[in-house]
Amino acid sequence: MIKVINAGLQSVIEDWPGRPGYNGQGMGPSGAMDNLSLQMGNLLLGNALTEAAVEIPAGFFSCKFEKDTVIAITGGNMSPTLNDAPAANWESIFVKAGDVLKMGNYKDGFRTYLNVAGGIDVPPYLGSKSTCMFGNYGGFDGRALKPNDVLKTGTANYAWPGTRKIKAEFIPKYETVIELRAVVGMNACPDFATEKGMDYLFSHEFPVSLNANRSAIRLEALPDWFFSRESGGVGGSHPSNIVDHAYNIRGGLNVTGNTPSLLTADGPTLGGFICVLNVVNADLWKIGQAVPGKDILKFTEVSVDEAVRLRKERREMLTERIVV
Repeated sequence: MIKVINAGLQSVIEDWPGRPGYNGQGMGPSGAMDNLSLQMGNLLLGNALTEAAVEIPAGFFSCKFEKDTVIAITGGNMSPTLNDAPAANWESIFVKAGDVLKMGNYKDGFRTYLNVAGGIDVPPYLGSKSTCMFGNYGGFDGRALKPNDVLKTGTANYAWPGTRKIKAEFIPKYETVIELRAVVGMNACPDFATEKGMDYLFSHEFPVSLNANRSAIRLEALPDWFFSRESGGVGGSHPSNIVDHAYNIRGGLNVTGNTPSLLTADGPTLGGFICVLNVVNADLWKIGQAVPGKDILKFTEVSVDEAVRLRKERREMLTERIVV
């Protein structure tokens, strides 16, 4: 078991791929904001790649281990310490009952993952252990963690043979300018956006707003000439309006008025505004590591075939070949 000492900003239990398939009932998929880090941590520990971990944004998390176990800290660097001695990222670590893990402020990246051998043992809800913050279900009582919460851990498939590490060449790099490969969305040129407007989307650099959480990241406003219509017709008075339809989440760029918002794990499943592009599955993890108020997003257009190829390539990478 793990006892939470300091829960940080908004630490939650998340797995992957969350609970897809319930958009029609108004329930987003949730799941890890950085699925790549979560899956790499699970790989190090012999867990299923889908297993749940603690997702920690911005650091300042601490906990005490109530039994001997093996952990892996992946994702953003929060300067972790174990019993006040530096602890490594991207490798398995044997911990003893009574050991205390602490994390400071983020140095690069924005979210880190505390993976535990056997995973976090919480009741699945609709097939997933993931927390949905805006529906108050899943995870640990449907909420962010608090001090003195006690997390149960599952049965480990890991016999400690010594330290396992992710090979250096496979450890993700966190850049200030984040390239997000994307396919053109369902509401784009020529019906909803101009060709010049779409070119702007795929050439402009968008600062990550402080208005960012697990539902969306708000970006700076688009110019009026982005739109190819004067109004939304029966959908509404603004050209971003449309008759309510399903949103392409995770990774859809939704435009509300002139304001684009990148929809993420707990984002809305439908609404009356256009969606102009979709970040490819293989790059969704980068969204989870974008630092609000600091980093910049840049969209690069790819084809649907390329998006499928990238997804397959990522899936094939997550094997023992990346571990040493």
